[in-house]
Amino acid sequence: MYDTHTAALVLAAGKGTRMHSPRPKVLQEILGEPMLHYVYQALTPLFGDHVRTVVGHGRDEVAQRFPAFADGFIVQADQLGTGHALMESFEELERMGCENVFVANGDTPLMGSAPLEGFLEATTRDMQADVAFMTITLKNPGSFGRVIRTKEGQVRAIVEAKDYDIAEHGPMTGEVNAGLYLLRLAAIKDLLGELTKENKSGEYYITDLVGLGVKRGRVVIGYNCGSDPNLMGVNSPKELVQAEFSLRKRIVSDWLDNGVIIHAPESAVIGPRVTLDPGAELHGPLELYGSTHVAQGATVQSNTRLEDSHVEAGALIRAFSHLEQARVGRDCIVGPYARLRPQAELLPGAKVGNFCEVKKATIGSGAKVNHLTYVGDADIGSGVNVGAGTITCNYDGTNKHRTVIKDNAFIGSNTALVAPVTVGEGSLVAAGSVITKNIPDGNLGVARGKQTNIARRHTRS
Repeated sequence: MYDTHTAALVLAAGKGTRMHSPRPKVLQEILGEPMLHYVYQALTPLFGDHVRTVVGHGRDEVAQRFPAFADGFIVQADQLGTGHALMESFEELERMGCENVFVANGDTPLMGSAPLEGFLEATTRDMQADVAFMTITLKNPGSFGRVIRTKEGQVRAIVEAKDYDIAEHGPMTGEVNAGLYLLRLAAIKDLLGELTKENKSGEYYITDLVGLGVKRGRVVIGYNCGSDPNLMGVNSPKELVQAEFSLRKRIVSDWLDNGVIIHAPESAVIGPRVTLDPGAELHGPLELYGSTHVAQGATVQSNTRLEDSHVEAGALIRAFSHLEQARVGRDCIVGPYARLRPQAELLPGAKVGNFCEVKKATIGSGAKVNHLTYVGDADIGSGVNVGAGTITCNYDGTNKHRTVIKDNAFIGSNTALVAPVTVGEGSLVAAGSVITKNIPDGNLGVARGKQTNIARRHTRS
């Protein structure tokens, strides 16, 4: 943790109209995670539980996605700008006993902890700033706030792009505000009362603290970080996609450096919470999201999608398979074209083949579900063979029921198992059967209509 006397304040109340989405801006997803996830990921190592978040638009949705941070939410009922958000938070920051507050926008998913730590060290311990903010220099400043300096390089003010007047402020330099601030509470308390809404947006700007601080003799520092694109906020769908592209390259590069084999890495999509063991092998294009883990010696082929799933050593996930909240044991084979839905679990050596779907079911060690099969709400023992076209009929229109197939049973092709039903150990179900009653151990179950052969009548042409 950086400093127990410094808190972090995340500004996450805005609607984000330029995103053209009903979803709160900070919940727009990058690699399967909301933008706000990445901000918290960067701030938590530095500030621990001293993180507070200003919420407004969609605050219930934000709380639902981040329950661990909800106790630190500060509600900005009227979204009157970033300066107003700071005003609404000031009482809570004082109550915490903080001397400084680091302010970050909730739409800066690429910033990371390292540059923030350097900024905090330089501005508090070396420069002893009252008002400090990070800046970057861009060839195309776009809609970012412009930084105004004197000829000697001293900061004069930050002017929002829509309020910038070349006649008044001089030619633009390309240096813009990154939206990251470190503020000493005692130095800005009276400045907050001087903020006004006299601008084209009719809002209180936190950026106006810079100009006010200069006028009132505060120590104001603009900390330039060159052209670092990781500090830029995300304001539009285009910028969202650009941020995702940048983060995807970074994550894939890190895994390659850590011993993961990734074929066609430019087409691999790996989320920030995914964990991969050295020696795991991936074939792009593929998508891994959530808390997915792929163990050493496991292989995931191309055109697959895994979410919150666990793949153990030696397992093979063949092409075009989808896994969601599933567990695949050692030396299992899944696919191609298989779907494992939540609570599907394959024990070591099990196989689920092409065009099969498994949901809320356990497939025992060495069991085979190879073709065109639906297994839902079922417990399948070890060594079981499930023939092509088998269906566990688990839903009666009101309730779900379980199917149990004990060890070493054999289920013939095109069988319907109407749950609740149990197939005994070592039993055989004849192909084409509709099983509605339990089959004892070691029995043959046959439930199908008797075949009748009728001679065809041939008509003369």
